[in-house]
Amino acid sequence: MSITMKRSFRVALPALFFLIGGPLISLRAGAQQSCRTTGEPMTVTGLPEASGVAASLRTAGMLWSHNDSGEPVVFAVGSDGSTIGRVTIAGASVGDWEDIDVGPCSTGSCLYIGDIGDNFAKRKDVVIYRVPEPEANAATSAPAESMHLTYPDGPRDAEAMVVLPNGTLFIVTKGERGPIVLYRLPSEFRDGATARLERVATVAESEGMKGVSRQDRITGGAASPDGRWIALRTLHAVTFYSAADFTAGNVREVLRFDLSALRERQGEGVGFGTDGAIWLASEGGGNRRKGSIARIECTLR
Repeated sequence: MSITMKRSFRVALPALFFLIGGPLISLRAGAQQSCRTTGEPMTVTGLPEASGVAASLRTAGMLWSHNDSGEPVVFAVGSDGSTIGRVTIAGASVGDWEDIDVGPCSTGSCLYIGDIGDNFAKRKDVVIYRVPEPEANAATSAPAESMHLTYPDGPRDAEAMVVLPNGTLFIVTKGERGPIVLYRLPSEFRDGATARLERVATVAESEGMKGVSRQDRITGGAASPDGRWIALRTLHAVTFYSAADFTAGNVREVLRFDLSALRERQGEGVGFGTDGAIWLASEGGGNRRKGSIARIECTLR
């Protein structure tokens, strides 16, 4: 998401929605927002634990994805689900890679990789890696920068990272062992630094020690290229928010779309493409089954 990007997603703020033959449509007079599925998920070789997905700014029509364990590798994936390249992130290691974004940096566009998973909420810090966006056929990336982050209220498990076009970075916790909370990195990304995240808002309250219900736990996040919209996904739905409101702590859903028709095995990642495309990543569901990439189209005015 380059700072100079001018792509827009056509969006308005509806008050009420209903489902008609698949798309979710606003009932507000003069406004229409909707999402629709555009085909079945495409299996991707090498991605049994597909955890994050982001559209390339360097190569049109290409996506980046990764597994959440194993080698420090990102996969270049075509819009048809084909594996174009496999790039080792130099100097990085894998604790629990959960999300990926393409955002600004001094070289133009960079991959931000969120090693932010913490199933048992015991990590003293989490790590964000940043590398200049590589060519799809590169064997190895440039040396990775890294920044360590801590939470102000103790370790948290998270699977969603959002990088705005201006470089501001947010983490949204999963909600498995407590509430879903939005945190912000209050400084610029600095290689080698450790910073404490700032708590912004509670997105959803927990149901006791069990956290939020499984179907509402956040598994991925992304910002639109123009910075106006934030998407958070769960196993079976994707929800859109006004970025200006959401990042200020005013958490109000604008649009929620049911993804159950895609029959993803374990919905994990979400990323904005161009022309209304929203990309989704899903793990294979165990036993080394191939992960998948799916595409939906959303009209956001």
